[in-house]
Amino acid sequence: MEQAQKGIEAMQKGNFEEAATIFSKEIEENPNNPINYINFGNLLSAVNDFKRALKFFERAIEIDKNVATAYYGAGNVFYNQEQYDKAKDMFEKALKKGLDHADLFFMLGMCMVNIGQIRLALPYFQRSVELNEEDSDARFQYGLCLAQLDLVDEAIVQFEKVININEEHADAFYNLGVAYAFKENSLKAKEMLKKALEIQSDHILASHALKIINENEKD
Repeated sequence: MEQAQKGIEAMQKGNFEEAATIFSKEIEENPNNPINYINFGNLLSAVNDFKRALKFFERAIEIDKNVATAYYGAGNVFYNQEQYDKAKDMFEKALKKGLDHADLFFMLGMCMVNIGQIRLALPYFQRSVELNEEDSDARFQYGLCLAQLDLVDEAIVQFEKVININEEHADAFYNLGVAYAFKENSLKAKEMLKKALEIQSDHILASHALKIINENEKD
């Protein structure tokens, strides 16, 4: 197991060749250990070799159909290839096999968003931020879902939390601006939109929204 950990650390540092050597050796020495195939699959995913990565995850599942992380790895492969229905199926299998991780719920939420099932995405993002309160990406997506379902007050709470985690999140400030405009609080809306533009001067949506508010105030 110590060698496998060295391989994972090498992969995290971007030393992919070293990681590949270690994982290959692990597979040779322990060909019936599904974790070795999952590690190699994750490595191949990291270098965008999705076709080969999938074969390693499939091999892990052949050895042990209950190994949740193999389904999760396969789900990521399908997601990265924009095959969202297949990705969702794999992530759901990982969930059924006992994987209870913030990233899994986030990815399930993203699958639902990409196939247009916003309402079904909501509980996954909610669970993701429960498991990892400091994940600004998951919280932002949670806020977007709430906003799209016209739950504006709840969305504002989430976007506010996003900017508390990440003060440079221009899209969160933009969406706060839109939410406050929706609530007819133009002063707060302009403040948020200006902040988005301070962070990202070419934020076209924020610039456009600010222009509309200013024009409406002139009328």
